[in-house]
Amino acid sequence: MTNKQNKNIVELYDTTLRDGTQAEDISLTVEDKTRIAAALSELGLHYIEGGWPGSNPKDIEFFEKMKRVKLGNSVLTAFGATRRAGVTAAKDANIKALLSAGTSVATLVGKSWLLHVRKALRVSKQENLDMVFDSVKYLKKRLDKVFFDAEHFFDGYKDDPEYALSVLGAAKDAGADALVLCDTNGGVLPFDVEHVVREVKASFDTPLGIHTHNDTDTAVASSIAAVRAGVVQVQGTINGIGERCGNANLSSIIPVLKLKLKKNCIGAKELKRLRHTSAFVSELCNLPHGKHAPYVGESAFAHKGGLHVSAVMKDPATYEHISPESVGNVRRVLVSDLSGRSNVLYKAASYGLDVESDKDLIKKVLSELKELEAAGYQYEGAEASFELLIRKAMGKRKPFFKLHGFRLIEEKKDEDEESFTEATIKLEVGGEVEHTAAEGNGPVNALDKALRKALERFYPSLKEVRLIDFKVRVLSSGEGTASKVRVLVESGDKKDKWGTVGVSENVIEASWRALVDSLQYKLYKDKKKVSRGK
Repeated sequence: MTNKQNKNIVELYDTTLRDGTQAEDISLTVEDKTRIAAALSELGLHYIEGGWPGSNPKDIEFFEKMKRVKLGNSVLTAFGATRRAGVTAAKDANIKALLSAGTSVATLVGKSWLLHVRKALRVSKQENLDMVFDSVKYLKKRLDKVFFDAEHFFDGYKDDPEYALSVLGAAKDAGADALVLCDTNGGVLPFDVEHVVREVKASFDTPLGIHTHNDTDTAVASSIAAVRAGVVQVQGTINGIGERCGNANLSSIIPVLKLKLKKNCIGAKELKRLRHTSAFVSELCNLPHGKHAPYVGESAFAHKGGLHVSAVMKDPATYEHISPESVGNVRRVLVSDLSGRSNVLYKAASYGLDVESDKDLIKKVLSELKELEAAGYQYEGAEASFELLIRKAMGKRKPFFKLHGFRLIEEKKDEDEESFTEATIKLEVGGEVEHTAAEGNGPVNALDKALRKALERFYPSLKEVRLIDFKVRVLSSGEGTASKVRVLVESGDKKDKWGTVGVSENVIEASWRALVDSLQYKLYKDKKKVSRGK
């Protein structure tokens, strides 16, 4: 490997399983951590920090389990602090725990800001330097690599640059394989990060790393600035999860390094797994996936304005800075009252419907769309309902059933008991009438169950449909309980997910419209599959 190639490599160090789990509302089981570690390995990250084995039983169990797991080309690392004051490294419990983790690489955090040396550790300047040197040297003799995280480095450098550099010097002299400069409080701005990194690089030939937090919403920018200044290891977390405002977001940093700076970090094949990995981590952390997140969010390549859509159809580069497919994402065209002819054409084509030659039809769809949105409908999250709207305008929407009526009974027998709901429904399929009832934990749930129960005899595939999400939005203010509401329903089967919408002053009626569209769409979807099969 040439020197030029070496300079172009940036190693990715993930700390989702340690720093990320310090975020509020996040708690991962050992099984969760194992599955995330496997996903990070498939993404091609160089180092995966598993946790702090000396801090809690869960991390101890995780490292024991990982001794029997292979992570491909990724290297599992353990995290810990330098030895305690007045204790040798060999007798320090934390150092022993690091070695018992069984990893070939460890990361040690040590103080580089005199404020912490004096007030947190309450030791002398020299004792802190000895703690860093002894700990790194002891571990370096027993492990393949030792990385040193200089905690609060930028604040320490601003306060006393000579001492902050002496801390790095102690780690270097002890054999550290990388000196990681940490903006632990997240308060340093990108231009200051770049300036300081350049000054540090002028004094050390040991590889440098960067670890930033997002308290000024600039952690990604600071990490990129540090790479420009010469760091060769970037630490961060998937989706930027972490304590307080989070860590540097690797979901954004990775594509910037790969696609913008042309750095050798992960392969193009692995990059296509980025959105999947980001969503997977969100799911296991029990967090909603960031819809508007750069690169990996559902809206990252979504186009709404008619002018934008028209241009994107001619050349995606007009309004997309990269190909969405390169990071495993997809282009989406939204439909709304801002939509133009291009939006309708694009969406119809994605449904397999050719409407380009029918100008009157397009005008009809646009007119109806704008009227419905003025009435409160919204199709950005209900594209299944929009497809049904187009099919209706084309005369291709044949109802799969006809409603004869439904009735809801809501009963509460005692103040301390939950209310009881029963839905009765009567409908017709192919001339045959079905009359049935179902109970639920509310009117919408009961109605949903009764509708499915009535239809599943005729359409068994509806048993696959599950209700994923149900949202109610009050549209008109000042009218109290008489306000118009919009109901958005997200449904899914074994393969797909789709959204539908209903609007009414009556929340039950709005829910009914959304539920009916959901099941109608499923049946249309199944019908299209049968047609393609023939």
